[in-house]
Amino acid sequence: MAQKESLVYIDGGFYSKSEAKISVFDHGLLYGDGVFEGIKSYNGLVFKLKEHLDRLYFSAKAIMLNIPLSKEEMVKAVLETLRKNDLKDAYVRLVVTRGRGDLGLDPRKCSKPTVIIIAVPSLTLYDEEKRRKGMSLIIASVRRDPVDATTHEIKSLNYLNSILAKIEANNVGVDEAIILDTHGFISEATAENIFVVKNGKIITPPATSGPLAGITAGVVKGIAEKLGYTVVERAITVAELYAADEAFLTGTAAELMPIKEVNKRLIGEGKMGPITERLFKEFQKITSDPKHGTSIW
Repeated sequence: MAQKESLVYIDGGFYSKSEAKISVFDHGLLYGDGVFEGIKSYNGLVFKLKEHLDRLYFSAKAIMLNIPLSKEEMVKAVLETLRKNDLKDAYVRLVVTRGRGDLGLDPRKCSKPTVIIIAVPSLTLYDEEKRRKGMSLIIASVRRDPVDATTHEIKSLNYLNSILAKIEANNVGVDEAIILDTHGFISEATAENIFVVKNGKIITPPATSGPLAGITAGVVKGIAEKLGYTVVERAITVAELYAADEAFLTGTAAELMPIKEVNKRLIGEGKMGPITERLFKEFQKITSDPKHGTSIW
């Protein structure tokens, strides 16, 4: 028996995966003009849905894109998409584009934004062996877009900056790339925030280095502070990363991943460190806590 196709939400309707289409004149395709969110659900709970939608609407406001649904309507659309696909553990991609226009870039030619919601079985970027052993990274030659340009504080559809860094990582056979800001300080990885642990203190780059304000990063900061760790946001040099006791990445799909080495320098003992492990175990508990999620049913 053929497997039933997943259903994709587009502008209020549901379409099978093979029939889900948007116009080739959509400015999300032509110019990367739009915003998106990646969201996960765990055992029937959509983790931090409110926070993800707050960030989506923040990004949209920054690029003067008026989302045609209220936040309450968007919550209903996300939950309905998960229900239609009978998913408890899922990865949701929520996309809002400028909409259909012409071949000019003027946004005024786009009469109505396009809203797309895709839900698939839970996305796993790295297996548990990789989580236990840690990731290998390089420092990319590509620099993060500065905060006075196409800053990654806005989660837009234009991820070419990150893609170029990812290509560098692929070309040398490592898992990920770290991107520096225009001053040479660490910003983030291609799609994850970064944390450095030194002498029991947890350090992460500030907004001035241009990282996305990660939802998972925010959760991990809260966990760390609750456990009594000092969390500091400040500029981090590459040399400091090399000398770290531990380091890890956070993201919706990646969750929390330890860093084994950067540019062939072992970080700490070259595996998941004790603070990283403790944070990850606490993070796993939170994902199944109804206080932090929105029930699908």
